[in-house]
Amino acid sequence: NGGGQPVQSDSVRNFVDLKAIRAKALYDADSNMELRMSHESPVMDMLYNEFFEKPGAHKAHEYLHTTYVPRGKYQD
Repeated sequence: NGGGQPVQSDSVRNFVDLKAIRAKALYDADSNMELRMSHESPVMDMLYNEFFEKPGAHKAHEYLHTTYVPRGKYQD
């Protein structure tokens, strides 16, 4: 399990395919959304037209992309 995932008891984990149930729930929720693809979003369209200029422009890349930065362990 990753951080934030609920811990399931063996009696559930051994007899129920939790990943399949979760995947189906996500797919069903997504298929019922009015707006399913970010590139069709009117908000993103406005951002590109008024701020980023066009998809792939330097300004869009600068704000929307990130790079890996190695970090040490968190210390209190």
